[in-house]
Amino acid sequence: MKSNMDVLKQLGIKSHNAGASCGDGDWLHTPPADKAFTSYNPATNQPIASINGCSVMQYETVVAKSLAAFQRWRQVPAPKRGEMIHALGDLLRQNKAALGSLVALEMGKSKREGEGEVQEMIDIADFAVGQSRMLYGLTLPSERYQHRMFEQWHPLGITGVITAFNFPVAVWAWNAFIAAVCGNTVIWKPSPKTPLCAIAVQNLCHQVMQQSGYEGIFSVVIPSDNTVAEKLIADDRVPLISFTGSTPVGRYVNEVVAKRLGRTILELGGNNGMIIDETANLDLALTAVVFGAIGTAGQRCTTTRRVLIQHSIFDAFIARLKQAYQQITLGDPLDDRNIMGPLIDENAVANFVHAIDEIKALGGEIIFGGNVLKGPGFYVEPTIVKVQNDWPIVQRETFAPILYVISYTDLPTAIGMHNAVTQGLSSALFTNSLKNSEYFLSAAGSDCGIANINIGTSGAEIGGAFGGEKETGGGREAGSDSWKAYMRRQTNTINWGDALPLAQGITFDLKVKGQ
Repeated sequence: MKSNMDVLKQLGIKSHNAGASCGDGDWLHTPPADKAFTSYNPATNQPIASINGCSVMQYETVVAKSLAAFQRWRQVPAPKRGEMIHALGDLLRQNKAALGSLVALEMGKSKREGEGEVQEMIDIADFAVGQSRMLYGLTLPSERYQHRMFEQWHPLGITGVITAFNFPVAVWAWNAFIAAVCGNTVIWKPSPKTPLCAIAVQNLCHQVMQQSGYEGIFSVVIPSDNTVAEKLIADDRVPLISFTGSTPVGRYVNEVVAKRLGRTILELGGNNGMIIDETANLDLALTAVVFGAIGTAGQRCTTTRRVLIQHSIFDAFIARLKQAYQQITLGDPLDDRNIMGPLIDENAVANFVHAIDEIKALGGEIIFGGNVLKGPGFYVEPTIVKVQNDWPIVQRETFAPILYVISYTDLPTAIGMHNAVTQGLSSALFTNSLKNSEYFLSAAGSDCGIANINIGTSGAEIGGAFGGEKETGGGREAGSDSWKAYMRRQTNTINWGDALPLAQGITFDLKVKGQ
């Protein structure tokens, strides 16, 4: 197994790193206006490397070069654009273990989850390559003789991608690879909590862009404060902003972008529920609950936060769930023996403590866990709590491994409780009843963007559109026809005849003097 230093070296990470790249194979080393900041290992709270934050001047350089690159890139045939993404996917395959280890080191998720995240990048690369030959328009019947009407799609320009710490590489790829095959250039503003992952990915992009003969397709800005991010979302030269993060910040981003009539893709908070009915296969449900609740230490937008269990099986299932939690191993995420790693930082631990205190004040019953672990790093116990669905703390998203368990009597009541929260990302029902499954997937069932039967809320695969409703933002990424969000639609009509008939049967006879 490679040491952390070997991994950093393989991915081009240094002890001090520049915070901006124009995608031309180099990093901007102009002394930044912002102070340098440090990336920490959440498992030990020890520094990994430092980054010189991107300055406003450097941001302007990146935008200018990205705009210039777009002028050329948009004219490259889409299948040729796909070839570059194919090469990037191959390079990711070669560096999967190293990049997965860096994700585990800097973000804190287990190494197997880190490598799974890189696999998502590889999968979306494959998907994007296929999509590059399927940017379909429509041929439409014209009501006018000797006319042909059709629609086609054109790239927007620069796509701004703002990602969160919990998926420091995959969510960028969801956006960047599809945006690129559509003919856009991409500027990435990653989380300041996971900057090294972004630097590593950008280094891989540099290799592929140089080999392909195209510069400036993928760029990155890594500021130490919000100044550059504010400029990015307010920038008229960036027609689309894809933002992944909390609902309050996403609401603000949407307001700023909407004010300039720009476009947004919003992937915001989740408060995901799973319903287990009396017919369910409890072995399947148990595995899904545990992974959904403690994967990435509860720091996924698709984390299972609420489990509604039919009252006749409630006690038996809780006993099995508690036994399963006793087998969860916590520790260094780079050690495969550990199932759960740390939270991202001390603020995340403080939010966990605040939530537990509020639960206790409301009279919640802590069935398992509830404590902060002593020692280096930001570790907390995976926690199970019996609560009421309408409590304010249950209605909010706490980014931590706290699982709320709730008893219900009948399925319509359970679905009502499930849908009562303001978020609408992912949902699941475990059942062996065809009637119940169809009801859950009907218009009267789950109100989420993702609704599953007999699989958990977490672990969406590439190919299906990912995103949610209500305060989750309504965005869609990674599959289906989500490519359309990165393009503008154009309707075209060609008159190949010798007359000029008007639509709707309107007549207009113009006699020009001299005719």
